[in-house]
Amino acid sequence: MYPGAYAKQNPSKAAFIMASTGEEVSYQVFDERSNQLAHYLRYEGLKKNDHYSVFMENNNRYLESNSAGERAGLYCTCINSYLKTQELSYILINSDTQILITSKAKLDIVKEAAKNCSLLKRILVVGADNDELPKSFLDYKKAVSDFPTTPIEDESLGTSMLYSSGTTGRPKGILRPLPDQRPDEPLPIMNFLSTLWNYREDMIYLSPAPLYHSAPLFANNFAIRAGATTIIMEKFDPLEFLRLIEKYAVTDSQMVPTMFNRILKLSEEERKRYDLSSLKHVIHAAAPCPVQVKRQMIEWWGPIINEYYGATEAFGFAYCDTREWLEHPGTVGKIMIGELSILDDEMNEVPTGESGTLWFKPASEFKYHKEPEKTAEAYSKDKSLTTVGDVGYLDQDGFLHLTDRKAFMIISGGVNIYPQECEDLLISHPKVYDAAVFGVPNEDLGEEVKAVVQPIDGHSDDKNLTNELLDYLNDHLSRQKVPRSIDFVSELPRLPTGKLYKRLLRDKYWQSGKSKIIQE
Repeated sequence: MYPGAYAKQNPSKAAFIMASTGEEVSYQVFDERSNQLAHYLRYEGLKKNDHYSVFMENNNRYLESNSAGERAGLYCTCINSYLKTQELSYILINSDTQILITSKAKLDIVKEAAKNCSLLKRILVVGADNDELPKSFLDYKKAVSDFPTTPIEDESLGTSMLYSSGTTGRPKGILRPLPDQRPDEPLPIMNFLSTLWNYREDMIYLSPAPLYHSAPLFANNFAIRAGATTIIMEKFDPLEFLRLIEKYAVTDSQMVPTMFNRILKLSEEERKRYDLSSLKHVIHAAAPCPVQVKRQMIEWWGPIINEYYGATEAFGFAYCDTREWLEHPGTVGKIMIGELSILDDEMNEVPTGESGTLWFKPASEFKYHKEPEKTAEAYSKDKSLTTVGDVGYLDQDGFLHLTDRKAFMIISGGVNIYPQECEDLLISHPKVYDAAVFGVPNEDLGEEVKAVVQPIDGHSDDKNLTNELLDYLNDHLSRQKVPRSIDFVSELPRLPTGKLYKRLLRDKYWQSGKSKIIQE
């Protein structure tokens, strides 16, 4: 998030606006604040390739917290703000974090987590004001306010080191090597994406997701580097999202499929309440979008939006315009970079139309921090290809269909079952708000298919709803893919990014050895 020349060319232009308060931070102020923090990090002894972290909700200091590292040659780890104490401690220790930037709202968790982090020198607290803080904790604003607003002498390019979401296991830090270059020269992969997704000076970008997640973090980075204005939502709300499009004449946004689904659950009157005609481009990422959800969104937004963009998690990116996705709604799109290979477990190429693991020529070098075995698993033996375990297939027209993640595969009676197809059908049912499908213990088959459903308000979790959903699934799926049973919960453990913590659901069944959920 390096503002570069825009801080001088357009000093009074809003770099970003906080959606809930309307607070505007200009390019000049943003540049000065990030310079002050960069000076502070140097004062604390952080040098090129060192690590610091950010653990807080979306607020008016989040973007500058990243910008400082990007101009000081540092790795900045933005940590999931919903993590608990032990999870936070693990990432702080694993990432070699020396300085942590947090907020008053997260202070209690940080106090406990910091006790186990011997490398942690200082903790800066946003919004602490005059509150009494423990030793080694400082009020953020006071700590940086006396430092120069001009750039540090040894500016060099830094970047983020983000952690995987941990939905299938322990989070892993994704480390990309830092070249010796100035911060106004971004990594090649960042240049490519910014151009592909048409980031430009006259765009108004609406950011609805938590900034610790890679897609919104990079999107805001691209927007500020392009001299655009971003609108930061503190929390996603579907109706508020539509209101903000009208209020700020938003031109671009990035969403996850769960957000699409939440908008579609609004009434027709609510969806038509605001003028959305300014919106031109939408990027969707993080997970495959259910065919039914994508088709409904395109049919509704298609006359408004010129282009949709999709992205796989395996560092391969795809593009479709609305016409193509109406014809191919179940696809990510056509691959734009790298050579895609779809391989079986023996690394043999599978026929067109058959599912396999997605492997790409690396778009940029990376490794998992302190995880040499996991890094090796992510590359082919000759290091020419890489994967994160996405599963999918190419159709006859060259469009990529994502079917699931390899880690989510269910093996029932020797049959491999990917649950994404069943989940997509359930989420599209009018009485279902959210759903998860995964494998649970079965003495005979090894695993059986289980569904956990969050019903729409007003619909009870009775036997009639269970039978209705099972009949619905039996009409669309082969027998082995249909859940043997359905449990109902008031809410699924899904992050605001749309990521489903399926591991948390699955572990409850496997720890008990039963197919009935254990309520906490």
